Amino acid sequence: MTTQPDGPNPVYRIAQPASTPEDLRAALAVVAPDALGTFDAERAAALRQAREQVSAAPMRRFAGQWAVYVAVERHPERAARLRALEARAAEVDDIDEARELAGEIGRILDQACAEAGVERQDAV
Repeated sequence: MTTQPDGPNPVYRIAQPASTPEDLRAALAVVAPDALGTFDAERAAALRQAREQVSAAPMRRFAGQWAVYVAVERHPERAARLRALEARAAEVDDIDEARELAGEIGRILDQACAEAGVERQDAV
């Protein structure tokens, strides 16, 4: 299911969902079904931690992280580029190249955070 948004925006598979666990899980089922097991495990852990701490913060962090993940994955080209950059960054020895890679990774994550409505420090 590929959708072309209005204007000069890139092709994306789905619209950015609301940052609720239910909506994020439904989006993941479309854009990254292999991630559902990890999502479910992390959701259970965040819920457990939220109950222990009597705080919504663990669930907010969980939702923010997965909203950014969905924001990346809903753009197939961007997701592939991010994976390629991360793979190269894991093996690069040149500091200048490492800085360039980190900069491009950061720009992709900044864009995904903006689409997800998540402040960058909350998504990390």
